Amino acid sequence: MPELPEVETVRRGLQPVMEGAKILKAEARRPDLRFPFQPDFVARLQGQVVTGLGRRAKYLMADLASGDVLLMHLGMSGSFRVIKPDTNESAPGEFHYPKGKDSAHDHVLFRMSSGADVVFNDPRRFGYMKVIARNALDEEPLLRGLGPEPLGNEFDAAMLARACAGKTTSLKAALLDQRVVAGLGNIYVCEALHRSHLSPRRIAATLATKGRKGVAGGEPTDHAKRLVGAIHTVLNDAIKAGGSSLRDHRQTSGELGYFQHSFKVYDREGEKCTTPGCGGTVKRFTQNGRSTFWCPKCQK
Repeated sequence: MPELPEVETVRRGLQPVMEGAKILKAEARRPDLRFPFQPDFVARLQGQVVTGLGRRAKYLMADLASGDVLLMHLGMSGSFRVIKPDTNESAPGEFHYPKGKDSAHDHVLFRMSSGADVVFNDPRRFGYMKVIARNALDEEPLLRGLGPEPLGNEFDAAMLARACAGKTTSLKAALLDQRVVAGLGNIYVCEALHRSHLSPRRIAATLATKGRKGVAGGEPTDHAKRLVGAIHTVLNDAIKAGGSSLRDHRQTSGELGYFQHSFKVYDREGEKCTTPGCGGTVKRFTQNGRSTFWCPKCQK
């Protein structure tokens, strides 16, 4: 499933053709994706100007002049293409991936006044879209309870320590909990833990100091400070690289993201650890139903 860097890459690819443009035509070519489309889905979009295109966790959010917000999730295999109607081709790039001739999985189309068609393709149909009134976003079940953005100003070592204080779950499980921090997924949690030299098996509560008699605990440890720095670095590096192209991810231009070539541990089982002077070997084990990649020698 695309994670935060991939979704942010898609947002940046759509922004030039969607933001400030009117949706001249909206078309839902089937009654549902993961969930059924709302009966008034097309009517609430058609003729509306997209005043802003943002992201919350792994969701794309298009603000409309009407006061509605179009919420979009890529699911497992969803992707957007930006197509010029006169040529019916997405703009090529250095890592161009040609569009297949079979358009059976092109499920949603937005014809924009910017002169481009934005097409949502989703073979597995785990993606979804929903139109929500902006003043109702706080009560939206899909968004309610999401933690802070890992690249936002409020996400720091102190916040992470407070969120993990007293947690007996593993550190990796805590980071994958969208209530603790929103948008992190398996790939970038593995990478951030390796870069901060912390074991995925470590107890989450060790990110916060323990309270002593008469003294409150919950202050960030050096582990927490190191981890937050690693999360910031790995996410920013991945966004600059256009995300990671594993299985289905493509940028809106058709280009491949290439951060997978910078993985330190993910999908590198049996290879030597890249930490200078470590000499360990990357291992894999199953944790909470997901593959965890780590170096037992330098991640403690």
